[in-house]
Amino acid sequence: MKTALKYSFICLALLTLNAEAQVPGVANCTRSANLLACIDGNGNAYSVNTVGSTIYLRGFEKAGNRYWAQTNSRYGQLTFFTGIASDGEAWVGYNRRVGWTTINRFSSSGGSSAKFTCSRISGC
Repeated sequence: MKTALKYSFICLALLTLNAEAQVPGVANCTRSANLLACIDGNGNAYSVNTVGSTIYLRGFEKAGNRYWAQTNSRYGQLTFFTGIASDGEAWVGYNRRVGWTTINRFSSSGGSSAKFTCSRISGC
């Protein structure tokens, strides 16, 4: 009986902890009609703003200590994106949906480039 009572007090104490305590990797977000703003436990921040079929992303990357911005424009099943960071890196790419599959391609001024396919069933 003492063990069960002690366990119930521990559970009650855990339930009363601050629900907004930051856990690394978990984002704390605020949302309005067309804007989402988040900060994660690692100090990264980003916002997503939707205007029609265009999505504007802005953020701060703590590890690289840089700000960045990206614009996505959707045309049916095709989405083009361009971005730039405060250190001068720029990137472009696209995503194309074909059924349950997404074909992705991007390249950056930093020398990175990739083409990969993702499926809802098998992943990327």
